[in-house]
Amino acid sequence: MSIAMILLALAVGCYAVAVLESWAVHGRLSLTRPATSALALLGREQIMPRTPDRLFFESGPVLLLVAGLLSVAVIPLAPGLIITDLAIGALFLNAALAYVLVALIMAGWGPNGAYGMIGGWRFLGQFIAYAMLIVMPITAVAMRAESLSTTQIVLSQAALWNVAYQPIGFVLFVIAAMGVAWLPPIDLPTGGGDLAGGVEAEYTGARLAVLRLARLVIIVALASATVTFYLGGWLGPWLPGWVWTALKTLAVAAGMLALGSRLPRLREAKYLELSWKLGITLALANIFLVGVIALVVPI
Repeated sequence: MSIAMILLALAVGCYAVAVLESWAVHGRLSLTRPATSALALLGREQIMPRTPDRLFFESGPVLLLVAGLLSVAVIPLAPGLIITDLAIGALFLNAALAYVLVALIMAGWGPNGAYGMIGGWRFLGQFIAYAMLIVMPITAVAMRAESLSTTQIVLSQAALWNVAYQPIGFVLFVIAAMGVAWLPPIDLPTGGGDLAGGVEAEYTGARLAVLRLARLVIIVALASATVTFYLGGWLGPWLPGWVWTALKTLAVAAGMLALGSRLPRLREAKYLELSWKLGITLALANIFLVGVIALVVPI
């Protein structure tokens, strides 16, 4: 029963994020645009590239969707409302997100087209940039909770949310999450202005619908992970826990979409430079500060 409820919540969350993304791109809030766009995609002819690697071409979007679903599996919506409460839930989340890279390289390589291939390799550069900015903030969060269980991480924030306890980690994690979901201004794999869609360029019809659905699932998973790690998860007054999780998740997703639509796209070299020279330095400083605070003033 809980799995069905979580999948229903995920479906509603993906649709809500699609509405928010449409608002961020077009400047108008339309509740029906995602539905009409999905129907148009499903009704469109599926065109096969001339010389594809069929296995990679077909598997890339599916693997991307699986990676998003695996990430959601360890995110608690409320006490007891989680697909699988692993003792290493935070580590499992990070491992599942690693397959986003594999899926996008497969999706870029499979069609045997220049734009898709460049988009896939661009994402490899993004992965090199953001990988440590996912792992190191999670490390600091686990240090405070003394656990990698996502449920325990939420409970550890009963007195003070981690966004106040470790704001540097919060900012770094959000930036890295935008990179994982290739949201603007870090949308290098698709690059509408220079790659004509990038990894999406050779996909049409239902295949493109699966690819875009997978991206929505990943956005919801990352927004809910941000809520779990930094914004107290289901903790909040008066309302049921799952309502707080839903409201916080939508707020984080809306913030990432609104922020990205107002910033210029970063070049891959600049993103790598900022991530490694500044981001990792700040992440190490965050781990050090969290350790010192935990020793001096346990919370």
